Amino acid sequence: MLPKFNVLTPEQVNQVHEQSMKILSEIGVEFSYQPALDVLQAKGQRIEGQRVYFKRQFVEEQVAKAPAEFTLHARNPQNNLVVGGENIIYMPGYGAPFIHDVDGKRRNSVMEDFDNFVKLAQMSPNMHMTGGNSAEPTDVPDSIRHLKMVYSSITNSDKCFMGSASGYEKAQDSIEMAAILFGGKEVIKEKPALICLINSVTPLKYDDRMLGALMAYAEAGQAMVIASLVMAGSTGPATMAGALALQNAEVLAGITLAQSINPGTPVVYGSTSAITDMQTGSLSIGNPEGALFTSASAQMARTYRVPSRGGGGLNDAKIVDAQAGYESMMTLMAASVSGINFVLHTAGILQYFMAMSYEKFIVDDEIAGMVLRYIKGIDFSEDKFAFDVIAKVGPGGHFLTQKHTRQNHGKELRRATLSDRLSYDGWGKEHLDTNQRAERKWKAMLAEYQAPVLDSGVNQALCSFIEKRTTEIKD
Repeated sequence: MLPKFNVLTPEQVNQVHEQSMKILSEIGVEFSYQPALDVLQAKGQRIEGQRVYFKRQFVEEQVAKAPAEFTLHARNPQNNLVVGGENIIYMPGYGAPFIHDVDGKRRNSVMEDFDNFVKLAQMSPNMHMTGGNSAEPTDVPDSIRHLKMVYSSITNSDKCFMGSASGYEKAQDSIEMAAILFGGKEVIKEKPALICLINSVTPLKYDDRMLGALMAYAEAGQAMVIASLVMAGSTGPATMAGALALQNAEVLAGITLAQSINPGTPVVYGSTSAITDMQTGSLSIGNPEGALFTSASAQMARTYRVPSRGGGGLNDAKIVDAQAGYESMMTLMAASVSGINFVLHTAGILQYFMAMSYEKFIVDDEIAGMVLRYIKGIDFSEDKFAFDVIAKVGPGGHFLTQKHTRQNHGKELRRATLSDRLSYDGWGKEHLDTNQRAERKWKAMLAEYQAPVLDSGVNQALCSFIEKRTTEIKD
């Protein structure tokens, strides 16, 4: 693994921390969920209305209780993931309500799209987990949408997946379904099987939905990404230092609550902070400032000795074009070389989190494979210097037919799965551009997809639970 790239000096890291402590103690954070307020009041924090004023020592003590790394368990143990340390985890986009098709037209995302992205993530060697709400299934009622998505994640893949964060009850449903899959709540409390995404409402607020989910996951010992999305210039200061301090304060407040509920709860320090484009007033995520936020967040997380989340194939493009490519490569590379552990939105995302694209998923999967090869670095073992074969070939020869080449090229030289490397004449037979090649590939992958086997008894128990909860919710 390559050395981590730092964008902040130790003094600057300390400045961010100090400013965040000042924000938490003097300005406070609003928590619009009474059970969360009750927990923090019982811990001696000053509360006025719904605003919590955190004591510095209390925050630092609670954050220190979070584990530096933890294992997220999959139904196929070979797909277990260690979150933290030197590890990096890639997964698809999250929360997009639209699909951008190959012809550039936009449509609502449906359940079939969600299923398909789970399947594509299952088949990809570069996606380490299937993620969470990769495509919002708008054809399923919101009240039961989470049940359908969790079931799809369980049945269409044997990789790790994410649970719902839409309030206490939906979080509990996700936990119940994971418990059915793994053999009980005590089993998953000892070996976490779920992770969810908790987002603050910038500036300085957590709503009842997020807080309810946070409390449910903390009580059950399940992992969570606690993230802040500061839009520099609108929901946060236009200065990057101020925005970073604000983000840090919000994330620390969430981590503090989680540890107050259940010390040792696995948490990930999350950042999706970016900028407001002052010409359009919209969020912009495919830019160098967003990449800097990600890299700085990796450093802040290391300071607090917790895993980090950030980056991905982030961009503001509306179609899979050059802009989508160059912005996504920049943001994914920044996350990967700066030491981010948990990379949501690695593949498929377009238009600042608003849309998913099948073709973009395939393009990003290629980018992810390239970046993973880059961060793997260079093997400097004695055999890799190839002195003997260089001596054998000598001046003016070639290495194409050498045994050493046959033994090493597949290990050392990554083979492109999407990029075109044909001669001009070879390419000219079909004249396919990247979009067309990507369309051909994802359709072929889905045609070849085979679902991993799931125990029939477990499947029946999951279906019964979904039927029971659907009836209860309708009533």
